[in-house]
Amino acid sequence: MILGERVSAVVTGGASGLGEGTARALAARGVKVAILDRDAERGRSVAGDIGGIAVEVDVTDADGVARALEEVRAAHGQERITVNCAGIAWGAFTVRRERESGLVRAHDPDDFARVISINLVGTFFVASQSAAGMVTTDPVTEDGGRGVIIMTASVAGADGQIGQAAYGASKAGVMGLTLPMARDLARDGIRVVSIMPGLFETPMFDKLPDKVRQRLGATTVFPGRLGRPDDYAALALHICENEMLNGACIRLDGAVRLPPA
Repeated sequence: MILGERVSAVVTGGASGLGEGTARALAARGVKVAILDRDAERGRSVAGDIGGIAVEVDVTDADGVARALEEVRAAHGQERITVNCAGIAWGAFTVRRERESGLVRAHDPDDFARVISINLVGTFFVASQSAAGMVTTDPVTEDGGRGVIIMTASVAGADGQIGQAAYGASKAGVMGLTLPMARDLARDGIRVVSIMPGLFETPMFDKLPDKVRQRLGATTVFPGRLGRPDDYAALALHICENEMLNGACIRLDGAVRLPPA
């Protein structure tokens, strides 16, 4: 995909973390960026910094996603790049025994469904509706490429830890979605690639003590630190430009392999 001022991009979860880093990197390359995020205030702040626009949206609301994309296209034209970073982290045991009463409780079904809905179903809603717009456009590359969709999985989708049943399942679902969607959209010149971040500096780590953050970063084989949003953004930009990257789930983890706990 050609980066530059003629290209429009959508970044979900672009108000913070990996999404914000990617939105800023795309804008630095001249791309017109639209941030889709539930945090409207923060989204507008980032959009103001990069000369983009922000639209408040809940990715689990398919109709809301459609309206958001209509608004983006009215301002920037059809997006050729879609980066899905919206998601939540969640931890809970499959079963839990209460110390005082001794009662055994199963994982809350509503919590499980919520994690799957945001991380997997929401990702699909955005990706599929974005693809539906891309197929109506003319190719922009010599090989007939019309666009690229980048999704955020996780190393937890492959080696999820204790307490990550919901989160690991949601990210494994994104991984399982990648190749079939890439094959579905191949005839229309739309690529689909997922990034599997390892241990990254994201809002979920903000409340952890510095010693804990350092200890977690040290588990990364090399470099011995937590990943940064700009690490993710660099890979996202390369995926946009390299048309041989398609249907793949790429570990971005410094060779870390998560232990059981």
